[in-house]
Amino acid sequence: MTAWLGVASAEHVRRGLTLGIAQIGHGKRAGLARIKPGDLLAYYSPTERLRDGVPLKQFTAIGRVADDVIWQADEGEFRPFRRRVNWEDVAPVDIDTVRDRLALTAQPNWGYQLRRGLIPLTDDDAAVLLDAMRSALHR
Repeated sequence: MTAWLGVASAEHVRRGLTLGIAQIGHGKRAGLARIKPGDLLAYYSPTERLRDGVPLKQFTAIGRVADDVIWQADEGEFRPFRRRVNWEDVAPVDIDTVRDRLALTAQPNWGYQLRRGLIPLTDDDAAVLLDAMRSALHR
């Protein structure tokens, strides 16, 4: 399994869930091109809204990339690239509930890598997130 972690505000993630899509890096194509059909994509949301400054620190969505099609949407002046994703029926989880089980958070200053917008996840980390988010749905 190949798994990825995207970073976006929770508000943007919810919009992607509604549309059945993923965007990475404010709509840039490069991140999406690294992901293959069948790969797992999870989202981490440091905030509720872009530039709102209030920390959220939750894993907010997880799903599998549906196919290899990358397209450019037309939203007027904003033309983001997107991929279709089959999102899992899960609930968000706070990072503190899984931090001690993730290789992702094992190093000091681990959050610095999130600035890239898309990072690979280990299979173990992907399994921890999927299990935690599925379990959170039933609480």
